[in-house]
Amino acid sequence: MEPDTSIAAQAGQIVDLGHGLISQAQVFLNTLMRPWNAYQIAIALGVFAAAHLLRGLLAPKLYDWMRAREGWPKWRMRYLVVTHKRLRAIFFVALIWIVVGAMRAWMWPSRSYLLGIIANLALAWLIVTFATRLITNNALRNIVRYGAWIWITLRILGLDGPTQGLLESLAIEFGTVRISVWMVLQAILILGVLFFLARFLSRTAASSLERNEDLSPSMRVLSIKFMQLLLYGIAVYAGLKTVGVDLTGLAVLSGAIGVGLGFGLQKVVSNLVSGIIILLDKSIKPGDVISLGDTFGWINSLGARYVSITTRDGKEYLVPNEDLITGQVVNWSHSNEFVRLDIFFGTSYNDNPHDVRRIAIEAAMGVDRVLSFRPTVCHIVGFGDSSVDYILRFWIKDPTGGLTNIKGNVYLALWDAFKANGISIPFPQREVRVLEGSELRTGPVVVD
Repeated sequence: MEPDTSIAAQAGQIVDLGHGLISQAQVFLNTLMRPWNAYQIAIALGVFAAAHLLRGLLAPKLYDWMRAREGWPKWRMRYLVVTHKRLRAIFFVALIWIVVGAMRAWMWPSRSYLLGIIANLALAWLIVTFATRLITNNALRNIVRYGAWIWITLRILGLDGPTQGLLESLAIEFGTVRISVWMVLQAILILGVLFFLARFLSRTAASSLERNEDLSPSMRVLSIKFMQLLLYGIAVYAGLKTVGVDLTGLAVLSGAIGVGLGFGLQKVVSNLVSGIIILLDKSIKPGDVISLGDTFGWINSLGARYVSITTRDGKEYLVPNEDLITGQVVNWSHSNEFVRLDIFFGTSYNDNPHDVRRIAIEAAMGVDRVLSFRPTVCHIVGFGDSSVDYILRFWIKDPTGGLTNIKGNVYLALWDAFKANGISIPFPQREVRVLEGSELRTGPVVVD
């Protein structure tokens, strides 16, 4: 019988708090019917009309002035746009406070009580509107904005105490743990503010780290990821502790979750650990040109689970970190950007090999992107059935510009140089000889 009695008592308390809140709201509404309050409402409407007229006169001029501001930062232009949209509210707040100040100086304070409430509400709503523009997420911005408007309105009207009591009475109990609607709303607000601060600090720190030339690209990424994890972790911990959630009971739960993750998310954990290893050993970093199997491209970014690789044809491959740790990766720019390329060709046996080697080296040296301070060499690698086979080796320092295109340009230079110097590129040929004493007959072929 005790649980039923407790529930009934709690329900009666909620009803009493609701009646008290309704009665206070009725008292406030009744005060609006007094003569001086009606005059104050009329004055507020007149101030609103004046603000509307000022907005109609000055908004076009402000818009033209904004259009002439070229080269201004985006955040400044964004706030100018918000200011342009809120001109009526800005004029209303300025005028209503002038009216309230004048009435309080020349009349009894009670004659401007309602106008003071309206001025405080308008100013608070305007400040919330501008402050929430810092939140980039639209859904979170709307939640914070409307929640702040509601709570500020209740506080200015003196209804925050009964409302808080009503929300605290709406609760669910699990043993010794009691979760009320008021606690949930507090948690949402505090966590939202802390997450916003963590995001702002992480972005500011990330921009500073990215400009730090003393750190390698991989260490920059690692530092940014570690800082984000630390800031968001602190935000969650501080938010839950501020609300009053006991975190000691989460130790056993976190241990059980860790065991489940170990069995169910092995690949995910392996990719996360592999990503940390990649960042620490600096084997690859953003901007490196790598080959992994048939994939050739440069690294865009290092993620917690995968590495983004963009190829020459514009395709973006998301390669798991584990594949880069366990597989063979060719990093064309690991220790330096110099890359040696080899191409093969053959010439006729009638051509002087010494001339062929000299002409081939000169032709390759005349191609853009081929380095002149690194020696280009040409060697004979064999005597084939139809040609003398050569290998031409040259160096480049920009593998991000592509490998196939530079090889094609060198081949084209060899073609032009060989044509200009009378060097032939042979192809397989068959020679038919008629031996002495044999007879060559021609005629129609008869098929049985």
